[in-house]
Amino acid sequence: MAKVLILTGDAVEALEVFYPLYRLKEAGHEVHVAAPTKKTLRTVVHDFEPEWETYTEKPAYRLEADIAFADVKPEQYDGLILPGGRAPEYIRLNEHVPRIVGHFFEANKPIGAICHAALVFARLKEHLAGRKLTAYTACRPDVEALGASYVTEPLHVDGNLVSAHAWPDLPGFMKEFLRRLDESVANR
Repeated sequence: MAKVLILTGDAVEALEVFYPLYRLKEAGHEVHVAAPTKKTLRTVVHDFEPEWETYTEKPAYRLEADIAFADVKPEQYDGLILPGGRAPEYIRLNEHVPRIVGHFFEANKPIGAICHAALVFARLKEHLAGRKLTAYTACRPDVEALGASYVTEPLHVDGNLVSAHAWPDLPGFMKEFLRRLDESVANR
């Protein structure tokens, strides 16, 4: 059994947080949801509507955060999931995020980043330079600004980093993340 951290906040894409949460629990892993503060988070649904040139956003389910970022001890976790939605654009500003996410890069522990999660890496350029990852297409300039290469495929694995475009890619994303998590736990 592994212990996995999901780092998110309000306006997280519902499918991108609940699918990993329940899939990890189904596999027998312990999962904690961390947010800027320990509170009830509001999730959202992003979808595509005819005649819209971008996605729409609607309120979705509520989700309890188990722990505040300030209280996270990343060394206690075996893997990290970063869901998308709008949460990444503001949680990246939190003073604790570079410490938390940086630990997983430094310790070579599995990191899963989907959709807009690439925005969380804005203050972690030293860990992304030279890497390859994918993200929601609108995040391509952000990925490239990190010194990373943007991959156009909907799913990409670069060492400990598993990345995917968006919620339709969740089955493959979680399959690859779980594979790396199981390997990492077996080798510790």
